[in-house]
Amino acid sequence: MRRAVMAICALLVTLPAMAQEWQPDRPVRIIVPFPPGGATDLIARILAERASRDLPHRWVVENRSGANGNIGMAAAAQSTPDGYTLGGCTIGNCAINAAIYARMPFDIERDLVPVFWSASVMNALVVRPDHPARDFQQFVAWAKREGNRVNFSSSGFGASNHLLGEFLNGRLGLTMTHVPFRGGAPGMQAVIAGDTQLFFENTPTVIGSVRGGQLRALAVSGRNRDAALPDVPTLEESGMSDAVIEPWFGYMAPRGTPPAVVARLNQLFNMALADEAVQARMRDLGARPEGGPPERFVQHVQSEIARWREVVRVNRIERIAD
Repeated sequence: MRRAVMAICALLVTLPAMAQEWQPDRPVRIIVPFPPGGATDLIARILAERASRDLPHRWVVENRSGANGNIGMAAAAQSTPDGYTLGGCTIGNCAINAAIYARMPFDIERDLVPVFWSASVMNALVVRPDHPARDFQQFVAWAKREGNRVNFSSSGFGASNHLLGEFLNGRLGLTMTHVPFRGGAPGMQAVIAGDTQLFFENTPTVIGSVRGGQLRALAVSGRNRDAALPDVPTLEESGMSDAVIEPWFGYMAPRGTPPAVVARLNQLFNMALADEAVQARMRDLGARPEGGPPERFVQHVQSEIARWREVVRVNRIERIAD
């Protein structure tokens, strides 16, 4: 973690001088395109609080959910390009949705410019503590016995946790039924209430309930185990190859936002992320801080768009007409 802080500090020294030419003189609004309580919301609030702590005005987080993040991001794309409105960009609304939705209300390259890559996480497979499965292999055996009576929650059609469930269906011969919700928090509550039997969701959303005993985590989708859940094996450790999925989060501004404004916003976010207290809070949630210049973020987004387009094609995921 010390190396990560030093790397971000080194980046701050090299940021262009033009980043100092613009200073927000009113609150910056971050549109989070999902309901409160999910990973996108939690990470945005941590960064908004720290980034604006030394400024005249505190930044605000506005939740505007719907269409797996498309509604909120479209609102950000259509905002005045002056640096005072940002959209929460995720693996769903900025990479997967373009392959899932027949018509998108915005175009990443045409309508938006990258500002900052905040964090990456992984998905956890969680069940109620009274579920008979104690590990992933027992879960698979149980799901095969139950057949199409198994319902799994997701934070929305086309979200990474939805596609992870469909991936397991195809690879393992399962017939689990997908039940989409408008965000991670309501999807999690459905499992706790017993309305669905399992949930694949970003670790920051579920980690409190796992620690509190309301849920049990059977596996995570990262390349390595999550430091916040060290006793939970990865899907690959549990026998699933090619199952690494690490959702990510960042912020974009409407195209036309002046480069000096983008540079200053990026600098403020990087300064916030360099704070060891911020990194500790993220790490405790199961989030890995990213940071860096806007170019690093856009390169990652482009690679993810290509990856998920292929995943949707190979798995023959049905597209949404509207």
